[in-house]
Amino acid sequence: MYGTVARIQIQPGKVEQFLARVRELSAVKDPGLVNEYFYQMDEDPNIIYMAVVFESREAYRANSERPETHARAMELSEFAVGQPEWHDGTVVIAHEEGN
Repeated sequence: MYGTVARIQIQPGKVEQFLARVRELSAVKDPGLVNEYFYQMDEDPNIIYMAVVFESREAYRANSERPETHARAMELSEFAVGQPEWHDGTVVIAHEEGN
């Protein structure tokens, strides 16, 4: 499995709108997507961490090159202060529910 972790600072007062739009966009599953998680930080509720996991590096890369993915990222960036910090990598340990 392969994916990314991103740190996104959301504009003050825009977090609920951002999360609502993420929920709408997440209704359509990207090819190869295993799961995605969004964390709102206790210490600063305007900071969101996103963790996205794909079946493979190839699936992740193919998804990142899709025009739909780019359009979605551009739309969500309208809620952000600056650019997200992206950290791509291989999932080395994954505990799934029931294991």
